[in-house]
Amino acid sequence: MQDKDYHQQKDRTPLQIAAKINASVSSNGDDLLSNEVFFQAVEHCPVAISITDLKANMLYVNKAFTAVTGYEEHEVIGKNESILSNNTTPRLVYQALWGRLAQQKPWSGMLLNRRKDGELYLAELTVSPVVNNRKETVFYLGMHRDTTDMHELEQKVLNQKLMIETVVNDVPSALLVMDSDGKVELANPSFIALAKDSLGKSASVESFVGVIEQQLGDQLQSLRNHRSGFNGCEFSIKGPGNSTRWFACFGTSIEVACEKADSFFQKEDKHYMLLMINDISFYRKRQEEIHLNTLKALMAEEERVQGMRETINGAIHQLQGPVNMMEAAVSILQQRNENNDKDRMMLHALNDALSAGKEALFKLEGSLPAPITETKQPVNINQLVREVISISTEKLLTQGIIISWNPLIDLPSVIGRERQLRSMFKHIVDNAIEAMSERSVKERELLIETKFDKGQVVCEFSDTGPGIPRENVVKVFQPFFSTKTSSDGCRGMGLSMVQEIVSEHSGNAYIDTDYQQGCRVVILLPLTSAG
Repeated sequence: MQDKDYHQQKDRTPLQIAAKINASVSSNGDDLLSNEVFFQAVEHCPVAISITDLKANMLYVNKAFTAVTGYEEHEVIGKNESILSNNTTPRLVYQALWGRLAQQKPWSGMLLNRRKDGELYLAELTVSPVVNNRKETVFYLGMHRDTTDMHELEQKVLNQKLMIETVVNDVPSALLVMDSDGKVELANPSFIALAKDSLGKSASVESFVGVIEQQLGDQLQSLRNHRSGFNGCEFSIKGPGNSTRWFACFGTSIEVACEKADSFFQKEDKHYMLLMINDISFYRKRQEEIHLNTLKALMAEEERVQGMRETINGAIHQLQGPVNMMEAAVSILQQRNENNDKDRMMLHALNDALSAGKEALFKLEGSLPAPITETKQPVNINQLVREVISISTEKLLTQGIIISWNPLIDLPSVIGRERQLRSMFKHIVDNAIEAMSERSVKERELLIETKFDKGQVVCEFSDTGPGIPRENVVKVFQPFFSTKTSSDGCRGMGLSMVQEIVSEHSGNAYIDTDYQQGCRVVILLPLTSAG
């Protein structure tokens, strides 16, 4: 620099500084711009500008410099740029700065500065050497702006991004983000693990997405086409080993602005779909256990009431015979014309016994528990059979019975009494278990099938027990008839109750005489019934 004494420089006006810079960068001696235009451009530039000598002593600062640092021009002219330093910027930063300037190359970087009031701010600084036509550095031109707010905003965005990524990656819920065309934009580790657990280790995310799209159906279409979210949508997936897993899904729409430059003035939104999936198999299992325990208690109470009704009906049946005989004897004696004392005494005794018998019958009939009242409603027969199988599982395992369950998937509902039908199926299964419990039965298997034929739901229960003799296939549906002896504890009312319930539903029940491997009970239930 030609001026060696700072005291000679400090009296220069900004216009003189501008003229010298303008002249120093001119290669032919002509002004590139008028000094006034050059000065005004620098003076009103929104970026803080300072011009220093080669020792970083400030020769000129513009208005933006004052606005950023708080220092007025007269407070900094002649002072070193170091007055802005907070002395916390690493030394390596300054070494890099001066190293670049020594090579007559500009340097850009960040410095932690201090304003006049002591407030710290982050300065994004660019320092360039001003070189004359003899390739000598004569000044340094510094330009900086306060990027504290920008830094804080960027850091907040980065922190939020980090937190969101941590939540997305570590949350146990499976998260999936797709665009409006169904392309996967994001699948968190839980979703990837869920796909492999559900479909096998080699399953891809896309294949699992296809399964979910089938399960969600209209819900997902509504989300895609109408931005209509949903919550608590449950579905099930059969995984490896025919195991069923249950899931609850939440879906919502995400609208974001397009990032392209041409959408700056004409806003264009992009549509994404967020799905959050939770495995609720454990809660489903607990729910089913509670439901089955409730059913067990309910059916145990129904069996207790039914047992009392059967016992009392049996007593009434046994007592009705003698009462009828006494009533016939009284009628015969009353028709005889003989009036001897012996006949009169016998008639009197028979009348007393008949009255006592009728009174006992009346009391027994009055002690019958009231039948359970139930209205008819749509009933899922497959669900009832499945519940009966679950309730009877312990008995089946105890007797070593293998059960095969082949339901018709799209079996229509039957209008009927749910509790009665469930109890009926329980009677049939219990009879099959009892039949196969005999020591002579080696292969123990129960096959249950549901079908739909000619407007009727068909339920078949096929066991490998000893079967029923052809002469008894009709009698087994009669009250108090049993193929078992009384010592077996059988009341002989099981299949008669089945017949009664089937008749109330305008259906039919019979033993398939063509089945030779044991016994097959066939139940036919129309979709609707009278009564």
